[in-house]
Amino acid sequence: MPEVRLVGPNGEQVGIVSIGDALKLAQEADLDLVEVAATARPPVCKLMDYGKFKYESAMKAREARRNQAHTIIKEIKLRPKIDPHDYETKKGHVVRFLKAGDKVKVTIMFRGREQSRPELGFRLLQRLAEDVTDLGFVESQPKQDGRNMIMVIGPHKKKAEARAEKAAAKARETDQVEESAEGQTVEPPATPA
Repeated sequence: MPEVRLVGPNGEQVGIVSIGDALKLAQEADLDLVEVAATARPPVCKLMDYGKFKYESAMKAREARRNQAHTIIKEIKLRPKIDPHDYETKKGHVVRFLKAGDKVKVTIMFRGREQSRPELGFRLLQRLAEDVTDLGFVESQPKQDGRNMIMVIGPHKKKAEARAEKAAAKARETDQVEESAEGQTVEPPATPA
């Protein structure tokens, strides 16, 4: 008769027993007999409540997914011949995204004759990378992709750090507002008699 190495419900070693004895022990303890390691010789089985085990493993998986970092890539599109004010506006968007902890994909779109001058786009991307060097770093160097030139900038700080910093700043702000409100006494408006 085939034998299995049996592990008790609390992880203690019961020993090597026949499958029939293991099933009998499982029924007496009102538990399930679950094969843990099929490739071992003899196979390892454990006495456990399988429904509870399945539920707990699903909860662990859900918690792991929740704690997993979600990287979001924001995209900014530019043209090689961009007006200085428009450039500053787009740079402001990139700065905002990097402060929030998001990656930024910067795309330069070439049209017509602009395609014969990729160095204009390359210079523009280099300028942008230098302007935001204190907030992020160039994750992938500028490269031509058909009519577009693409560069990815990654933030220096992680998304969670950015959120924590933002929450701390908001808490400081509310504390300051409360302190200034405590020092002032508000008199009720005078009613005309």
